[in-house]
Amino acid sequence: MRQNFDVKGGPQLGRQNLPRLRDAMKAQGLDGFYVPHEDEYQNEYLPACNDRLAWATGFTGSAGAAMVFQDKAVIFADGRYTLQVRDQTDPDLIEVQGLPDPGPFGWLARQSLKDKTVGYDPKLMTPNDLATLEESAKKAGVALKAVETNPIDAAWDDRPAEPMAKVVPQAVQYAGEDAGKKRAKIADALKEDGAEAAVITSPASVAWAFNIRGGDVACSPLPLSRAILKDDGSADLFLDPQKSSDALREHLGNQVRLRPMEDLEPALAELKGKTVSLDPALASAWFFRELEAAGAEIVRKRDPVLLPKACKNDTEIAGTEAAHVRDGAALTRFLHWLATEAQSGTVTEIDAALKLESFREDLGDLNDLSFETISGAGPHGALPHYRVSSASNLKLERGTLYLVDSGGQYLDGTTDVTRTVPIGEPSADMKRHYTLVLKGHIALADVRFPEGTTGTHLDTLARHPLWQAGLDYDHGTGHGVGVYLGVHEGPQRIAKPWNSVPLSPGMIVSNEPGFYREGQYGIRIENLQYVTPPESVPGGERKMLGFRNLTWAPLSRDLIDLDLLSPAEHEWVNRYHAEVLEKIGPLVDGEAGDWLKEQCQPL
Repeated sequence: MRQNFDVKGGPQLGRQNLPRLRDAMKAQGLDGFYVPHEDEYQNEYLPACNDRLAWATGFTGSAGAAMVFQDKAVIFADGRYTLQVRDQTDPDLIEVQGLPDPGPFGWLARQSLKDKTVGYDPKLMTPNDLATLEESAKKAGVALKAVETNPIDAAWDDRPAEPMAKVVPQAVQYAGEDAGKKRAKIADALKEDGAEAAVITSPASVAWAFNIRGGDVACSPLPLSRAILKDDGSADLFLDPQKSSDALREHLGNQVRLRPMEDLEPALAELKGKTVSLDPALASAWFFRELEAAGAEIVRKRDPVLLPKACKNDTEIAGTEAAHVRDGAALTRFLHWLATEAQSGTVTEIDAALKLESFREDLGDLNDLSFETISGAGPHGALPHYRVSSASNLKLERGTLYLVDSGGQYLDGTTDVTRTVPIGEPSADMKRHYTLVLKGHIALADVRFPEGTTGTHLDTLARHPLWQAGLDYDHGTGHGVGVYLGVHEGPQRIAKPWNSVPLSPGMIVSNEPGFYREGQYGIRIENLQYVTPPESVPGGERKMLGFRNLTWAPLSRDLIDLDLLSPAEHEWVNRYHAEVLEKIGPLVDGEAGDWLKEQCQPL
């Protein structure tokens, strides 16, 4: 069993740890302290030893921040976590505010805190965020202080040890390109930018550039590591020696110098007089401080690995297609189970999550889940990032909807898929809302668009049917996905906030519009898809990019209101189901196979 359903976080953590944090703050002369969710690596999913926001407040969501003062504490979370943050924090100790409005910096700017000192950890903040914090602090009249020792770390007596998973090579048969060739291309890009070196601070970028994988972060095969790539193609890779092996050293070759993590600070000092590329959106302010102190000339540029990593090569696309077909077969067996045994009204959210995990385990090549399964029955489906625990576990009752968002990590691909199914007979409202979400999903799956189009330009397509009905959802429509890497990756994204990165061939994105009726049910339909090269459109004048679907599993026919579908949408569903049956059918036999054939019949 890869999942556990223990109760995580909760108000008791804030009650227990806020006094300890305040004592540590007082010892450092701090009236307040800024606590981001992100760790030193700007990770979304954190190793237990770096989950500082959860330790201080009890909130375990994957996005958020807090401002802690001696007399009050305020936590900030976005629309995905509106209910969760209130459940996990003590209202007598912690005030809840929104993210991004006002967000921690917007909130601070509105306060009158003259002569107060607010601390921050420069290893946990990008210079972009630090600049905003500095502007807000000025408006509030507070003095900022960079701490050398995080007061949370000082107060956290039983802090878990750092993870030390072995780092292993990722074979070229999965990566599609030799790591040396990858770094040679990056070296050429550095020369074009006038840089002699780039400091790579993102573990995902390091993993891709060196064709390595690890196990330091749950659900992501990441090694906690750093690297310095140089314009001659050589590199320094910083890892704890316990994570290394002879096989790794042989894989890295002579151009890569393997160094312990404690060598990172002196290695930055060695860049004195060099022109160094550093990403202000990913690297912490600490890196900028160290390089400036060393006398390096910093070029503020996007991490040179991000875009090549996002634009998958032919091998990566072929691998992820194969992984999705296998994963789709496991999911289809699960959907059949939901349509039969789980209709009894006695199955719980945990039962369902474990059943889906078992179907994926039966494939024989599952390395991990790509995130903790979101198994939401009835009202819990209305919590977009709900995590079931032994304390919250509901039954899948008849007359309700069940939402499951899950994925697997395989050597050749990373999957992420959401399906919403009825338990018992769905109501007319359930069918209407499901069909509106489906219409938005189809619009985004079927769109053609010119080069230079970003995810922001396309986001409206998925929301339009809901908007016309006076409805919306409070999360992004699509995120990037790696290949045996993070289930969330950039720089591309499909969402309301502006994203300047054009969608380019080979980029994988999710397509996941939703609708959530608080206290009753949630609906989300998610497939992954990748950007196809520009092609001529019959009768058109410009070549257009498009999307090719990756995820194959039947939709919920019983939730589709045919009267709301246009003829083109009706045909899209039939084409999709025909392809599901073609790809998944040979892998699903018996009663599940018969059920699949029924589900994939034309509407």
